[in-house]
This record gives sequence, C-alpha cells and structure tokens, in this order.
Amino acid sequence: MYGFVKVCAATPELKVADTRFNAEKIIEIIKGVSGVQVLVFPELSVCGYTCGDLFNQQVLISGAEQALEKICAATRTKRTLVFVGAPVARLGRLYNCAVAICDGRILGVVPKTFIPSYGEFYERRNFTPAGPGNSQVTLCGQTVDFGTGLLFRADNFPALTVAAEICEDLWVPVSPSAAHAMAGATVIVNLSCSDEIVGKAEYRRDLVRMQSAKLVCGYVYCDAGEGESTTDMAFAGHDIICENGSVLAESKLFERGKICADIDVEKLTAERMRMANTFFAGGCGSEYKIIGFTAEEGGEPERVFPRTPFVPANDDSLRERTELILSVQAAGLKKRLEHTRAKTAVVGISGGLDSALALLVACRAFGRAGRSAKDIIAVTMPGFGTTGKTLGNALRLIECLGASPRTISIADSVTQHFRDIGHDPAELDVTYENAQARMRTLILMDIANKTGGLVVGTGDLSELALGWATYNGDHMSMYGVNCSVPKTLVRHLVRYEAQRLGGETGRVLEDILDTEISPELLPPDESGNISQKTEDLVGPYVLHDYFLYYCVRWGFAPEKIRYLAGRSFKGEFDGETIDKWLKNFYRRFFSQQFKRSCVPDGVKVGSVALSPRGDWRMPSDASADEWLFRLEK
Repeated sequence: MYGFVKVCAATPELKVADTRFNAEKIIEIIKGVSGVQVLVFPELSVCGYTCGDLFNQQVLISGAEQALEKICAATRTKRTLVFVGAPVARLGRLYNCAVAICDGRILGVVPKTFIPSYGEFYERRNFTPAGPGNSQVTLCGQTVDFGTGLLFRADNFPALTVAAEICEDLWVPVSPSAAHAMAGATVIVNLSCSDEIVGKAEYRRDLVRMQSAKLVCGYVYCDAGEGESTTDMAFAGHDIICENGSVLAESKLFERGKICADIDVEKLTAERMRMANTFFAGGCGSEYKIIGFTAEEGGEPERVFPRTPFVPANDDSLRERTELILSVQAAGLKKRLEHTRAKTAVVGISGGLDSALALLVACRAFGRAGRSAKDIIAVTMPGFGTTGKTLGNALRLIECLGASPRTISIADSVTQHFRDIGHDPAELDVTYENAQARMRTLILMDIANKTGGLVVGTGDLSELALGWATYNGDHMSMYGVNCSVPKTLVRHLVRYEAQRLGGETGRVLEDILDTEISPELLPPDESGNISQKTEDLVGPYVLHDYFLYYCVRWGFAPEKIRYLAGRSFKGEFDGETIDKWLKNFYRRFFSQQFKRSCVPDGVKVGSVALSPRGDWRMPSDASADEWLFRLEK
C-alpha cells in the first residue's frame, strides 16, 4: 500500500541441535504474523549456530532438512517470503545457508560467502564458502537454485526485490549486498549470529544503518539470541531494521521476540533513480537470477512520518543541527562578503522571523570575519501595514545585536508612486501590496550602492516554494542566506538563538516568535494589530513544509502525501483541511516556478533546495493538472 512493505525480524526460542523443537518455534512465529511480506530468522536457526562439530553429524544435517520440510508445509497458502538459516549439504561439502521459502516451496538457497575463522569464530572447520556463480541443489525433494546471485522479486509488486547475505558477509570491506543492491535488490536480509561483547551493539547498529544508507535499501538484520550455547559466548538477539540510513525498529538486547517495520521501497526506488548515474556505475548484475513469488497483500502501514521533517525531533540532534545550519549560512555570507569586498551588509528588518534570522546570520558572519556588527546596516522601512509591535521589535533587535540602524518610512514615496502610475490608494489590491515590497527593495539596493555594500536577502525556502514573494521586490537580493531554510526550521533557528543569547536579545526574539507571520502590506485592524495573516491566506506552514519535503525530496505522488499527512497530523488537521492546502500547494508550486528560475545566489543547508543552478530544474510553464487530477480522483 503506497509503496510500503512490512518486514519482520524474529528471534525464536531455540535449543542447540534440537531441530524438531526449533522448527516448531519457527512455525509458531510464521503462523502468528499477518500482513507481513518478508520474515527473517537468524543464522542456522533450524539447528543453532553453536553446534560445533555436531555439524559433522548426519543426524543433525538430516534433521535440519526435515525441519525445513515442516516449515515449508506450514507456509502453504501463506505468501510471506520467509528466510530461515540452515546447514545445507551439496557435493560433499557443507554450506551455511539462507533458505528462502514461500507458499509451501523453497524458492532458493543462498550460501554464506565469507566464513570467519578468527577470535571466537572457527566456521571454516565445518563450512565451505560460497563459490562463484549459481547452480542448483536438491533439498526437501525439490531441485532449487543455489548461489549468491539470487534475487527474489514479488510478481505483484516488482519494487519489492529481496536478496540475502549472512552475518560476516556484512562485516567485510566489500559485502555481497553491494552487488545485490546494484542488481536491483531494494531489501537486503541478513541472517546473523553475532555474539555480544562490550561496545559491539553500537558498532553493529551503525554498521547496519550505514549499509542501508550506502546501498539505498531496506536492511533487515536478524540476530540469534538466548538459547544458543553459552560455553564461550553469549547472544543477545539484537535485531535491527533500517531504511536508507534510518533505524526503523530495533530490539532490546536479551529480549527474545520479533520486531516489524514498514519499509518504503517506492521511496528507495525513487532515490536510486535520482542517483542512477553514480549508484549503478558498477553495473546492474546481469549474472543474477530473478526468482518470482507472489507477496502477501499488505494492510495499512503502521508507520507515521514526522510532522516536521526538516526539524529533528531529538533535542540533542536539534541543537547540533541548528548550530551547523547557522554556521553554514554564516560561512556562505562571509565568503560572499569577502569576494565582493563589501564594506557593509544591508538587511531589511521587519520585526518578523525571516529578517530576524538573516540579521543573526549576518552578525555571525561578521564575527567570523573579525569585523564589527556596526558595518551591518539594518534598515526598518515602516509602511501602510506596519504595526507598532513589529517596528518596536525590529528596532530592539538591531540595538541588541549592535548593528547600525536606519529607519526610512516608505509611505510618502509609495504614495507618490501611486500618483505616478494612477493607482487609487483606497484600492487595496496586488498593486497596493507589491508597490511597497518593491519600494523597500529599491531602498535597500541603493543604500548598498551608496555604502559599497551587499543586500542580504531574507526570504525562506517555504516562501520560494509557494511563490510568496513579490517578483523583483523581496524576491530579489544580492545574496539570500535563508533560501534553503523552510519556515518550520526558521522558527527553530530563531528559538535556538533566543535561548543561546538570552537577556534582552532572547526576550525580543521570543516576542518575534510569538508574532503572527505577515508581510504587513495591508493596514492594521482597528486595534492596531496585524490584519494580513499569511497562514490564513496560503495555509499552515507546518503542512506546506511537509508537502514540500515529500514532493521534492522523494517525489511522492499527491495521494501518497495526502495519506501520510492524514496519519502524521491526525487530531490536528482533518482530511478536508489537508486536501484544501495540498491542492493549494500544487497550484502555487507549479504556477510560481518563474520566480524560482531567477533567484539570487544562496547557500544550500539541507537536502531540499530550489535553486535553478543546483537541485531543482523545472519549466516555468509546466502544468499541475495531472497532480491535481490525482488528488481529485
């Protein structure tokens, strides 16, 4: 459903060398899961990894095969792709294998490639490494494919393509999973038996997580747990499910059971298409054999995506990322100031969030350059919609940060301009609004020329996406420090600086955070308060940033974004509200591309940016009809 597949890693109860007992416990788990497309058990799970020289006993080998027969029988009419670990004899050699089973039959057998023989491991004493190429083996009365070049692809959902590797295969410099991924595997399963020692769990987690990131895949790591022999080692059942660098689910050490997660293989496929020229540079695995199966029909995904994808939920990560973003912004501006030999930086300060952030960044850039904040000319330009609160906050912030203040009213110049073009000031239309924005930009540009300076733009990524800027007005600057910072993140950056700086600066920034977002281009209400509220006009920025992230970063279809938003914002926005603003997002995003086609330079700080010179190239006259049609349908 919407590109999600439910995967599960299960560490069952186990008795070493008791294949009948182990088969029963595996079957219990198989029968107990529903709506799962891929189910993974640990390495050598039908007999136990720690059997030692019992692997040379025919009783154990035949018992393992009989266990596989029982497991196969238990999967009849069940379309879950199950991977169990078993010793498999072939041509007088014994292999440590992952056996893929679905709907009563063995689909294929994948032998372990890298057999460890160091430290506490001595597998080469019993097992043979996988050889090159694919062949066949007779197992449970079936002649099946045998080799590392096997891909298991769902006939009813081709984006689900699964490949297997076993324990040590992950820990080596060049893992089999690298070739599996380039051959088309979107989900890698790893049947493992990794003993637990101090510090290993953290290393293992990072290894699995980064392998999923490097291979742009889902990675299901299933580890053996209690029940394995403790003669020399202990096993904690550390199961991990990752997707493209993110941990989706992880078991607690020494707690037997199973973990499940929804992996978005549609997202993984889209990311690989975006990276195709480099991701598939090593070839696409023509030596692989694709084995089809019919996957279980998935139910509704349980996964809930974060409401603010641009802002990390963890407080420690938020602080670290916030400091990094501010440093990137300041470094970009510092370089541009040095290159242009600008004597000043000119910033228009409105008393709102975006201009506050731009001024904070400018102060950081000047500090890093060893220059005084006095060389920052902070200009307030009250107009017809300016309120006392925003003007007061603008002046207080400039004073707190030590910039050089300038206050220039635009009322007289805009009124004269209305007379020049024959506009009635009583007509509060787009001309009335945009004339003020363009007048402010004219003033800033001319002050920069007069002082040998550079105009620092304040517009953010969310405004660029929606086209919420006056063309050749606040749309234009000499360098835009906020151009790839979405509104939800702007708020967090300003709050971070308020807490870091404290005192009067912190108090004024908190007051700015509590102020309605507005361009203040229409007169205040009778009480002198802001009458023009941006989010009433274009929609809540928390929704638009959500739409922007999943539309641009991952290329999700409108109906998928709407579905995910319904889950993420349950209890906050109803379906009708989400529909309304999602349609508005697509209309504005397509119709306003012409503004993005000629934006000023500005540094990229995150994975989503809309610069026509970098991440986003889109025709200015592209039609949104197909996207809107999908929503209507």
